[in-house]
Parts: sequence; C-alpha cells; structure tokens
Amino acid sequence: MQVLDEALREAAERHRDVPVNREVVEGAARRALLDAAADTDLLVVGARWRHGHVGLQLDLVNHVVLHHAPCPIAIVPRT
Repeated sequence: MQVLDEALREAAERHRDVPVNREVVEGAARRALLDAAADTDLLVVGARWRHGHVGLQLDLVNHVVLHHAPCPIAIVPRT
C-alpha cells in the first residue's frame, strides 16, 4: 500500500476535495477493474505511448474495460 500512497500523494495534496478510494486486490487486472467499476462513477486507467506508433496503444485490459465496464472510463497516458 506504501507504493500506491506514494504514487497518489502529489495529486491528493493538490485536490483535497476529490475523494479517492485506494484498494489493493489480487487476481486478474481486468476482473478487478470490472468489479470496481460496478460501484463507481468513473474508472481511470492508464495507457502507454509506444515508440513507433501514433497515439496511445491500448492493451487487452483497457479494451476489456472499455467494452464491458458499466461506468464511464477515463484513459490517461502515462508519462
């Protein structure tokens, strides 16, 4: 949980009025994200820029979430 807290620290300090639920789960990422999407208003996932390709390249997990999540999805590029 320490790694997650460190990753979110700066954004949490800048946006204190935005509630963030942090949870570490075991298992397949796509199953965990779809389960989490069942009771949330927005699911945020990351995507990588790949050298030699134009635009963001979505992986299998992002595709599954986009097609099956019951809530809006925000795909944020990793820097």
